Order: sequence, then C-alpha cells, then structure tokens
Amino acid sequence: MNIDRFDNRLREYTLLMRLDRPIGIYLLLWPTLWALWLAGHGQPPQEVVLVFVLGVVLMRSAGCVMNDIVDRDFDPQVARTRDRPLAAKRVTLGEAVSLATILALLAFLLVLTQNALTVQLSFIGLALAVTYPFMKRLHALPQVHLGAAFGWAIPMAYAAVNNTLPPIVWLLFLANILWSVIYDTQYAMVDREDDRKIGVKSTAILFGERDKQIIGYLQLALLVLLALIGLLSGRGAIYYGGVGVASGLALYQQYLIRNRQPEGCFQAFLNNNAFGLAIFCGLLVDFLPAGAA
Repeated sequence: MNIDRFDNRLREYTLLMRLDRPIGIYLLLWPTLWALWLAGHGQPPQEVVLVFVLGVVLMRSAGCVMNDIVDRDFDPQVARTRDRPLAAKRVTLGEAVSLATILALLAFLLVLTQNALTVQLSFIGLALAVTYPFMKRLHALPQVHLGAAFGWAIPMAYAAVNNTLPPIVWLLFLANILWSVIYDTQYAMVDREDDRKIGVKSTAILFGERDKQIIGYLQLALLVLLALIGLLSGRGAIYYGGVGVASGLALYQQYLIRNRQPEGCFQAFLNNNAFGLAIFCGLLVDFLPAGAA
C-alpha cells in the first residue's frame, strides 16, 4: 500500500470512528470519571483511570462503527449522515466490520488487566453496545438503551476500584440514563423529520410537542439525583457548586431548544459536554483537602 492510499484509508477510518467529532467520547468519559472519583474517594488508582480513559475512546469508536454498519441503508437518506464513509461507500462493509472487531478486541485486552468482577461486567457492556444500534427499529426509547450502554462503565469503574457494587452505583447509573435521554433527545430533534420519513424511532418523535417540557422534567430529576448522590457520598459545598453550574447549563439548553430549530437543538446537545465537566470539576475540587474541609 502506497503512502497516499494509506493516508486515505486512515482518514476514512478516522471519520468512521468519529474521532473528528469527539463529543461522544466526552459524554461517555464524564460519567466514567464521576464513578472513578466517587469509588476512589477522590484518589482512584492512576493505572485504572488510564485503562478506563483508553477504553472509553476505543468503545465509543467501536460503537460508532457498529452503528454505521447497522444504519448503512438508512444513513444515505438523512442529510446529516449521508456523507459518512460507509454510507457514501468510501469504506466497504468488510473494512468496517474488521475495524469494529479490532477496536472491541483492544478494549477487551484493556479490561483483562482488571479484576474478575470487572471482566465479567464487561460482557454485559459489550452486549449493550452491540444491540443499541438496533433499538431505534424496535421501540420508541432507544435513548434509554444508549444510556445503559454508555452508563455501564459506572459499575465497571466501581468494580475495578473496589471490587464491589454498592447501592450508590445504581443511583449514578440511573442518573446517566436520565442524562443520556436528555442529550440524545436534543440530538434526535435535529433529525426528527428525516427519522419520521424513514421509519426510525426516537424519544424526540415519541415526546412530540411536549419534547421541551419532558426534557425539562428529566433535567430536574437528573439534578435532584445528582444532589442526592452528593448527600449519600458525603460531598461538600464545592460539589454542590458544580451541580449549581450544571443547573444553569440545563436552563441554557432549554433556551437553545426553545424554537426547536435544528441548529439550536444541536448546540444544546453539544452543551452537555460542559454539563458533565461541571459535575466532574465539582467532584475533583471537593475531594481535594481544602475542598473536603
């Protein structure tokens, strides 16, 4: 393979993995870091953090490829996705399957460096990731399945740090599902009309004219749950300051989607990166000696 062809394939594979659009990495990374810091009481083992950060990048990339494989007949019919490498036939189905397999295997090799409980939980995580792309054809709540797939790193993180799954794990897991429904509904609002035409289901279609109102209720429930997690884990004022900043960002997202314009809905979706960062910064600083005092 000559250099030009190698560069071309590398560029197409990068686009197929959406590495040019890292928002999905961030949305998977923040709850993983929340869990690691809570499980490690502010001092998770560095090697575990490294494994999970790399795993986030690999599994999100693999998930994007698997999603495009499943949606290869739908993506050409949607304006936002028709230029993706597989939809535009710049990458073959065989290449995509090989790439997804390699990425998933690399992620599994990382998991094998952890304890037995974490390895066992990884099989559930893989099943959630593999089945997610099919959900938009089966029911109207694929965003809930996405939340479970993205959030499965939470019990895995607790297992890796403590080799146990305390009840707070499932509160954090539920919080992530609520958050995923929020931001992926905002994302689905961008494609709502195209999805209706091709028969793809989503919460944006299910919620209909009550979409903004339901997103608002979900945001309120998420913030209450995050505050409860802070209470149960003994967090201090700085953590709640992070929750306060996140509350302001939730209100800003409501402003962005007020007219249901695709650009505003997409900007609201992107704004969730700042939401996740605000919660993590609150946790990070709150666990420092000055913050804990």
